[in-house]
Amino acid sequence: MIYQYVAHNESGKVIKGKLTARSEEVATELLSYAGYQAINLKRFVPFLSLDRLWPHLFPVKPAEIILIFRKLALLLESGMDIITSLELLREQTSNRNLKKVWGEVIADLRSGNQLSVALGKHPGVFPPIYCRLLGMGEQSGDLETVLRQIADYMEKEIAAAKSIKSAMTYPLITFVVAMVVIGVLVTFVLPTFAALYGSLGVELPLAARLMLAVSGTLQSHWAYFMLASLALAGSVYIYLKSSDGRYRWDKLSLRLPVLGRINHLNQLARYCRSMSLLLGAGLSLTEVMPLVVQGTSNQAVARALKDVQQDMVKGEGLSLPMAKNALFLPMMVQMIKVGEETGNLDTTLLAVARSYETEAEDKTRSLITLIQPAMTLIVGLIIGLIAMSLSSALYSIYGQGF
Repeated sequence: MIYQYVAHNESGKVIKGKLTARSEEVATELLSYAGYQAINLKRFVPFLSLDRLWPHLFPVKPAEIILIFRKLALLLESGMDIITSLELLREQTSNRNLKKVWGEVIADLRSGNQLSVALGKHPGVFPPIYCRLLGMGEQSGDLETVLRQIADYMEKEIAAAKSIKSAMTYPLITFVVAMVVIGVLVTFVLPTFAALYGSLGVELPLAARLMLAVSGTLQSHWAYFMLASLALAGSVYIYLKSSDGRYRWDKLSLRLPVLGRINHLNQLARYCRSMSLLLGAGLSLTEVMPLVVQGTSNQAVARALKDVQQDMVKGEGLSLPMAKNALFLPMMVQMIKVGEETGNLDTTLLAVARSYETEAEDKTRSLITLIQPAMTLIVGLIIGLIAMSLSSALYSIYGQGF
């Protein structure tokens, strides 16, 4: 691998350059042998290179990590050393990006690094919370159990994400089909009727006139509507990518009717399960909170947790700062208070997580049951309105003696 470095020699002169080394530690040693003290050292990746494209061309799916962690735990329990186990798993991996990552992890392990440190160099694949847990497992000598706990945790996260996607898949498909049908009617059917009615010179009902006016406007100015739609979509996308836009959208996602409640419960369940896992591994609250905040995808929840963290550092505990923010539900706050008083906070948090996950699953099933007939009714009303407009126009023609 090629590393780009900034270093200074014995006289204090700053030098920049590149060198080839097997790992970052080896690169540092090579600089030291040459009489240089490294100031900054990082891998050199050209602007246009496969290293930049691999993660996008071959993204690593969480299901692949889950399977590998379970296999690794099984191999370690059978008595196989960790490097041999990873080499075997690397040969069985079909994902090119993941295979490349495992190659670098194996090289780091051979250089003397621990597994948690080696995986921590790839935060896009292995979040810091997993690496910290693995570090605790390495210290306690129970790495196999921690690997399985992480796999169970990831499976719960995937299940929560799938519940939201399953609730939105049917409405999205129905909406797309409805837009296609409406587009066909507006583009091909209505213009034909407009030409027919224009040649007859009859007075059409209001609904038909409005429908034909919309069709004519879209036909004659479709390019402007397309540009306006693209500009609007681009503006919304750019705003949502900003910190303020992301925060507002995440906050809104927690307040949407029905779906917001499901998202809210899933976010709190994920937080409680993460804390329970980290506390059960032996970390303190002051160590756990930064990891949980860093692993939270919803910015509104992350900001609320940061406020809790600041008050917790002041000595207010965990439940009292949470009670100040309505984002943390009363049952959760009360259970955490009981956990603090009894010294079983990890067990209490796990119970809260399971309760919220069950409630979220129930609400998701109810939402899917309601969405299907509701979307069918909405599509039927839209198409029925168009059909009635055309039918009323025909009756108007017959009424005028044609």
